[in-house]
Amino acid sequence: MAGPKKSLGQHWLKDREILAEIANEVTLTKSDTVLEIGPGLGTLTSELLRRSGRVVAVEIDQDLARKLPGQFPGTSLEVVNQDILTYDLTQLPKGYSVVANVPYYITSKIVQYLVTSDNPPREIVLLIQKEVAERIVAEPGDMSILAISAQIYATARLGIEVPAEYFTPPPKVDSQVVILTMRTEPLVKKEDERLFFRVVKAGFAAKRKKLRSSLAGGLHLSKPDVEDLLGKAGISPEKRAEDLSIAEWLQLMAVVAPALS
Repeated sequence: MAGPKKSLGQHWLKDREILAEIANEVTLTKSDTVLEIGPGLGTLTSELLRRSGRVVAVEIDQDLARKLPGQFPGTSLEVVNQDILTYDLTQLPKGYSVVANVPYYITSKIVQYLVTSDNPPREIVLLIQKEVAERIVAEPGDMSILAISAQIYATARLGIEVPAEYFTPPPKVDSQVVILTMRTEPLVKKEDERLFFRVVKAGFAAKRKKLRSSLAGGLHLSKPDVEDLLGKAGISPEKRAEDLSIAEWLQLMAVVAPALS
């Protein structure tokens, strides 16, 4: 058996108790479809097959994708040798779930791809770098663009921690499960998304600066104009981007919109 490929960020997790706990984070029945990203050796796959009716495993590694079906003969496993970021999620039935141990370097792109899809999953359970998991579930005071991008589409909570020594080879950092439950309706309307993220990205463009400065630079407005807009939104110009809640960003977007039109 070939070892993990560093170029693909592969780290094998084989502890059965941990794998079962990850699979148990999502409620599955025999009528459910699960999308697994990067199944690798199939250790998590086996847990998902026990709990669901169908597992679609998208694996970018050609060697692993070729070998995986032979490990689970007579099951409802479907293996797709493809990059998950090019996989058509609309092929999957409505209300599917995602469970995966994903490479650290591509976590943010995977989260964004899933939550913004025309056919988003019902629930997403990812084992990722602990620091990134904590960033996704952050609250005002520690917010980031990643946290906002995830939380406008889903509610987020943390699951179990998995120390680095449980993996082969051990990564340099510990991992943690993050669970995203999709909202019935996103907190931002589809037609407002572009403007919303323009304002958010402007706020975080110089995250160490206070909002009056970061927004002035990012939106090409004067500081007095920005202070006026912040006042209309009920937000102190002394705050920094990381301090704002999603509700405050929405208030800010509403008052900024006329100034940018």
